[in-house]
Amino acid sequence: MKKLFISFAAILLSCVAAQAQQALWSRANVVSPQINDDGSVTFRLNAPQADKVAVAGDFTTKDGKDIGYGEMTRDEKGVWEFTTPPLRSELYSYTFLVDGVRMCDPSNVYINRDVASVMNILITDGDRGDLYKVNDVPHGSVKRCWYDSPTLGKQRRMTVYTPAGYEQGKEKYPVLYLLHGAGGDEEAWMTLGRTSQIMDNLIAKGQCRPMIVVMTNGNPWQQAAPGESAAGMTQPAMKFDPSQKSFEEAFGDVISYVESNYRTIRKKEARAVAGLSMGGGHSFNISRMYPDKFDYVGLFSAAVGGVKDADVAASLAAQRDKGFKLYWIACGNTDFLYGANKDYMKYLDSIGFPYTYRESDGGHIWRNWRIYLSEFAPMLFAK
Repeated sequence: MKKLFISFAAILLSCVAAQAQQALWSRANVVSPQINDDGSVTFRLNAPQADKVAVAGDFTTKDGKDIGYGEMTRDEKGVWEFTTPPLRSELYSYTFLVDGVRMCDPSNVYINRDVASVMNILITDGDRGDLYKVNDVPHGSVKRCWYDSPTLGKQRRMTVYTPAGYEQGKEKYPVLYLLHGAGGDEEAWMTLGRTSQIMDNLIAKGQCRPMIVVMTNGNPWQQAAPGESAAGMTQPAMKFDPSQKSFEEAFGDVISYVESNYRTIRKKEARAVAGLSMGGGHSFNISRMYPDKFDYVGLFSAAVGGVKDADVAASLAAQRDKGFKLYWIACGNTDFLYGANKDYMKYLDSIGFPYTYRESDGGHIWRNWRIYLSEFAPMLFAK
């Protein structure tokens, strides 16, 4: 009886395996995305029973036209297809819309999460895209670290990039503290921002000084990114908890951990803080609250304000008087925070606060923030 059961189980497993193999090999041979020689991209989806399929993305043509949507056409085998015009060199995100339902491209395993949205990604060849790729250059290391935050009363998680050669040497390095926006976490700059690829490639080209990059979790109510803490697999969301002490108040805990556990240059001239959106607001606050700590400040599409508050005005005046090497503001000309940044710069002009302004096309998007990082990092820590 035992032998009969074993034989039956073996036959059953063979059938299951055969069915799995049949399913594997019977799938339509669909290539998507296909990056063509002229820079155009072809998307395909095998969906013979669908009535309408489209691709939605953040594409920009070589002549500067934005394409956010393209209707796909179906062939006689039920494969839907759409080809873009030639695109600029860039990292693009996209999804499919199948009869009104959003889904990822099943032929593309490369996916990013932005807050609660999941999207496929692709990179087109050229100067900008090549900066975001993993190239054959010396690579730094990326580590997820847990640290104690006495100010917030909890353990918290950060992501730390160290440049190529850090583990083998004894050299001390400057530090860039790089902060995410609302709804983001300590993973955002690594995945959406391509920080390690940008830093590896800039350093390898000699365009950027080797540095440590610290990417924190800027949500004081949160230990770590969703799914990475004892809170479990929570739904990513934009939220604020006014009962918590602020991230800015607790930032000294971050600096203390980094300078106790990494070979850093513990001087103002070797520290920078920068961030996007909410993280730009954090950088605005941190740099004025700790004016003796940072010689370099970067505000990327920053959520700035409150300059009419007497305490804020006094701290900005003190920051101006203590001096710094670079205060860099960048914003897209269609960003919803464009007006707020323009107003902030008018205030800085009125008090004689020096800054450098970089205006780009586009809005409140990762495409701009990757560009800002790639331009800001080379300006840091000149010897």
